[in-house]
Amino acid sequence: MGKKDTPPKTSVSILHQVSSIVSSNRSLDEILGEVVGLTVLATSCDACLVYLLDPVSQEVVLRASQVPHAGALGNLRMKMGEGITGWVAEHKSVVALSSHATSDARFKMFQGLVEDTYEALLSVPLVSSGDVIGVVNVHHRESHEHSPEEIGMAVFIGEQLGVAISKASLLEENARLLEQTLEMRRELETRKLVERAKGILQLRHGLTEEEAYLKLRDQSRRLRRPMKELAEAIILSEEIDRQGETATT
Repeated sequence: MGKKDTPPKTSVSILHQVSSIVSSNRSLDEILGEVVGLTVLATSCDACLVYLLDPVSQEVVLRASQVPHAGALGNLRMKMGEGITGWVAEHKSVVALSSHATSDARFKMFQGLVEDTYEALLSVPLVSSGDVIGVVNVHHRESHEHSPEEIGMAVFIGEQLGVAISKASLLEENARLLEQTLEMRRELETRKLVERAKGILQLRHGLTEEEAYLKLRDQSRRLRRPMKELAEAIILSEEIDRQGETATT
């Protein structure tokens, strides 16, 4: 049983929202949520799933959905060419099945994914700069004839928001790399402080390097304070002692 085509008023509203999203600085998760919401609005579907291509493994990974799939998000994966989703990603082509979607030779069933039991499936690529970066799957519980306008709007969303997704993904990756760099710097600074504190303990108490480290570690556990804080306290104490010695000479 088909549903009415998307009303022109709704289409105009979607166009405005897409334009607003593309020019915004929303996070990746926010944009993926918008892809789901706009696709549901454009197609009146019963479920929408968004997959993104993992450039390292070359797999399409479930990243967003209309129906909650907490356990599957980020974990459900398909290789390029695997299932209808993988086929769409590999061929950069639209697949529209009005009924008996599970009967298609390319279909791959995933246990626990209720959308795989639905009758109709529209699968369109997410595209950025001509490259496929993911797939949007539109599901209807009952048989559904996808109108040209409906398919066109889903493709438009996939093409336009694919650009926004790429931008957000790049920003997210840059932020991750920056945090990784900062964490490496913090770890290096901590190691330098611990090494200096160990040297002080060795001189003060005639300890070996290993004994000085174990003393620091045990104190850290006993006081429930980071080794960096203890190292800083030891270094500060040493500097105060030196200043006191200088003042008395």
